[in-house]
Amino acid sequence: MQALGLSKAFTLIEPGPVVLVTTHDGHRPNIMTISWTMVMDFTPVFAITTGAWNHSFAALSAQRECVIAIPTVDLLDTVVGIGTCSGRDTDKFARFGLTAVAAKSVKAPLIKECLANIECTVADIIDRHGIVVLEAVAAHIDPERQERRTVHAVGDGTFIVDGCKLDRRTLMAAKLPPGV
Repeated sequence: MQALGLSKAFTLIEPGPVVLVTTHDGHRPNIMTISWTMVMDFTPVFAITTGAWNHSFAALSAQRECVIAIPTVDLLDTVVGIGTCSGRDTDKFARFGLTAVAAKSVKAPLIKECLANIECTVADIIDRHGIVVLEAVAAHIDPERQERRTVHAVGDGTFIVDGCKLDRRTLMAAKLPPGV
């Protein structure tokens, strides 16, 4: 084994997939790219890591809701572009040609071009670690979307694309929640 600098350790377990999080501040929607996500429970409860350095964080904190949109590999350059500009001075929906669709339960919009969208409310914000805990209130998927591969950030400007799917449902049946 060779030593790896601790500043690079996160690249070994960087989660995925990369998601787009939409918010609405009461005046206009915005989008931020998030690569640090976590599934916390089957109910479903999720967490994202963000903070005041992201323009969308103010709307997320004030409105206490958002949409987690799941992009696919064909949107990678758009996802990176969204993450490298600020909603302070950019209408990201217009700049990247994305379609905002009214959500069922929250003011933040769905993104039509994404494979799936999960409407969420904010359950908790753990400021010390920049963790926002989200409870899903509605979920949507585009069953006709041909591209379904998601991307995972390594953390160094490179990405991994989902590959083949391995089925172990029979072996895990006792641990899966009903209906999954």
